[in-house]
Amino acid sequence: MPVASFIGFSSYINNHLEPIAEEVVQAVRDATKQPIPKEELEQASKMYIELLKVFAETLENGDDVAVPEVLIQWSKENARMQVAAGASLSQIVVRYPPTRNVFIEIFTRISVDLGLSINENAFLIKRINAMLDVSLNETFFAFERLSDQFRDESQKELMKLSAPIVPVLEGVVVIPLIGFIDDNRTKHIMENVVPKLAESGTKHVITDFSGVLLINDKIAESLYQIGAMLRLMGIHVVSAGLRPDLAQTIVNSGIDMSKIESFATVKQALKSIK
Repeated sequence: MPVASFIGFSSYINNHLEPIAEEVVQAVRDATKQPIPKEELEQASKMYIELLKVFAETLENGDDVAVPEVLIQWSKENARMQVAAGASLSQIVVRYPPTRNVFIEIFTRISVDLGLSINENAFLIKRINAMLDVSLNETFFAFERLSDQFRDESQKELMKLSAPIVPVLEGVVVIPLIGFIDDNRTKHIMENVVPKLAESGTKHVITDFSGVLLINDKIAESLYQIGAMLRLMGIHVVSAGLRPDLAQTIVNSGIDMSKIESFATVKQALKSIK
């Protein structure tokens, strides 16, 4: 496509950066009917100004499609905000069709005013769509990466909450086990809780099962082994809050309940330690 055909178009774009950017932002907001914060609208307007500058420059110089870094960073930031808010990717994706539509309308209007051909107008639309495709891809990739990262961090926090170390007296801690106990949680206890108990000089550990929803034979055996390890380290271990169904699971796993010092409540366990 001859560069000379688009000199006027590029000049028009450069002379109307702000009103075109505002028109795009307004059209997208009206089409999606989403409550978009003022700050986000201002950021979008600034991004579109930079996008139009690069669009006009590459068009005038006859360069290949160039995607401004500000567009890529803006796309990633949109994804980050959605992940942080616990929102879905669809809230961003729905903005792209109206964005494409308004650019088509604007570029076609300018092309008609400047007397550009249908092929030249089609070329312009294809080029802006290529830029928007890059933005959409960057948003998808960033959303997936950040979602995985957020999920991993949340899982780690849940692990900490599922078996916290609660000091109650000098040298005495309670470990309340909460929710469903599975392989990941027993691994967390082995790799994170046990070392902390050893480092802190803990003498007595009360394992509180009252908040446990369910365990299986394998997990019961793992917890027993963790208790045995603590005893080998010289830490006195007792259990509290074992419901009949949990106790039955432990018995079914082949563990001798007579070897487990157990109490109905944490309060009773504390009295035995005193």
